[in-house]
Amino acid sequence: MPYAEVRDTRTWYELRGEGPPLLFISGSGGPLWSMPGTLDPLIERFRVLAYDKRGLGRCEAPATTWEMADFADDAAVLLDVVGWDRCDVVGASFGGMIAQELALRHPQRVAKLVLCCTSPGGDFASYPLHTLLDLPSEERASRRVAITDLRNDPAWQAAHPEEYAALAERYAGGYASEEDEQRHRRLLAARSRLDTIERLPRIASPTLIAGGRHDGIAPLRNQELLRERIPGSRLELFEGGHGFMREDPRALEVIADWLTA
Repeated sequence: MPYAEVRDTRTWYELRGEGPPLLFISGSGGPLWSMPGTLDPLIERFRVLAYDKRGLGRCEAPATTWEMADFADDAAVLLDVVGWDRCDVVGASFGGMIAQELALRHPQRVAKLVLCCTSPGGDFASYPLHTLLDLPSEERASRRVAITDLRNDPAWQAAHPEEYAALAERYAGGYASEEDEQRHRRLLAARSRLDTIERLPRIASPTLIAGGRHDGIAPLRNQELLRERIPGSRLELFEGGHGFMREDPRALEVIADWLTA
């Protein structure tokens, strides 16, 4: 699929599937190439727009300070590019933070909203991933494994060395280039400044909050606060950790059913 000129970025995006329009916003570690097959249950039922946001994958963006509002405004302009006035929005993790800002800054663009494994920031922020960046790779990997799924504590790691090694390898790797590292740092810095708590009652779109029961990055208390603060919202919990959308086969089907109800 093509690149699009989106504000001050050159953004790579994909359109797949047929059906009602749906914007999917991935997390801070989710460029399009890293998630083959993940969105298939949605692509079977929707026209899905997914993209590499600033700081990830094939998106080209200036080396300036970014704020969460920039990510939300980028998404709104991308909708203009593909000719969508209004669509459903599913945001996962960091993408859920962008989705909150999109619904607040551009409410007319968001039909239904799904917030997955995410947080509103402030006193209910997701785990501060930016604090892991300068740790030795082994320590960083161990912490990421443990917080991604709270069942993966040190006792589990010791009892399941092969499974732990496979997970740790995913998080221990470095960046492909200095440029990649610096842009990821800018992304995580913007993430650390998110705070939508006081504005959440202004979200007018029907909202589903979806979380993993064992998520240590966006813990249950954060999901419950989103439900309390967003009028009329509904909370669904699934088996798994931060990656529950891959781990619980029910998850994307439940989300798709809610969107089409």
